[in-house]
Amino acid sequence: MNPYVLAILLSSLGLGTTLTFASSHWLLAWMGLEINTLAIIPLMAQHHHPRAVEATTKYFLTQATAAAMIMFASTTNAWITGEWDMNNMSNPLASTMIIIALALKIGLAPMHFWMPEVLQGLDLLTGLILSTWQKLAPFALIIQMAQAADPMLLTTLGMMSTLIGGWGGLNQTQLRKILAYSSIAHMGWMIIILQYAPQLTLLALGTYIFMTSAAFLTLKASSATKINTLAMVWSKNPILTTTTALVLLSLGGLPPLTGFMPKWLILQELAKQNLPATATIMALAALLSLYFYLRLCYAMTLTISPNTSNSIAPWRTQTTQSSLPLTLSTTIALGLLPMTPAILMLVT
Repeated sequence: MNPYVLAILLSSLGLGTTLTFASSHWLLAWMGLEINTLAIIPLMAQHHHPRAVEATTKYFLTQATAAAMIMFASTTNAWITGEWDMNNMSNPLASTMIIIALALKIGLAPMHFWMPEVLQGLDLLTGLILSTWQKLAPFALIIQMAQAADPMLLTTLGMMSTLIGGWGGLNQTQLRKILAYSSIAHMGWMIIILQYAPQLTLLALGTYIFMTSAAFLTLKASSATKINTLAMVWSKNPILTTTTALVLLSLGGLPPLTGFMPKWLILQELAKQNLPATATIMALAALLSLYFYLRLCYAMTLTISPNTSNSIAPWRTQTTQSSLPLTLSTTIALGLLPMTPAILMLVT
């Protein structure tokens, strides 16, 4: 892609998200979401592969549907209350419709069906943008809307997402689909705690972004898109294989890695809110996700791939990718747990 075109598209992505962050008016927020969607579409279809074009079409249709629902709901609210302000969502129908539309935008269950299919058709870097940056603008709106939304709706969306995100990834062999289901499960953790402690939602979103970035950049460095490919990475880059296994366990939420911190604090907060049953279901749903991360770790580090060649294995993977983002995201994805008290001081 032409670097000038790429610069325009990436700056439009930034502009769309910033516009949504800064707006308190529904029309401006909607405009930001639309700029965001239109900027990522050429990035998704840049390889002209049938799968990429199919994924782009699916993504465009779901995002357009969600944007139309947001527009309809905010117009309904403005018609009833006489103003477009986000903080005045007194109409329960409009607020419920907007939460459902935003859930469709970020891929919460049961509106998650597009997410694995779309991510599977993209290259790893565009998939990384879709899994991290594209979640920010809708999440900003969901956080602003949380107090007006029905608590039962948020709890249902959260629990369904963690359960479906866990179940869906169990029988996958494609790494991008596994990361898509992982994303759905993490979104569920963020939504479930939103009405009780929005700062924990932001903390979970931040840690999720770093862990997912580390996972995608590692797969990009080793050119792996299937579990079979992942099984042969150890001979090319043993250190990268070790850190990848740890990043996957961090995504699963195992101590003493960073991924344990948001899950631990969310379960603690749910227990404080006198919701032991919800906390138990969430903890058990996390085990489902942990199973498929362990499956990936097993394939990478505990098995020797049957189709090894007799030639001398290359010990360094040839790559033009800058190693700084990968190093930084991996370090954050593995080592933030001891800083939990300091982070809590910042977010509370």
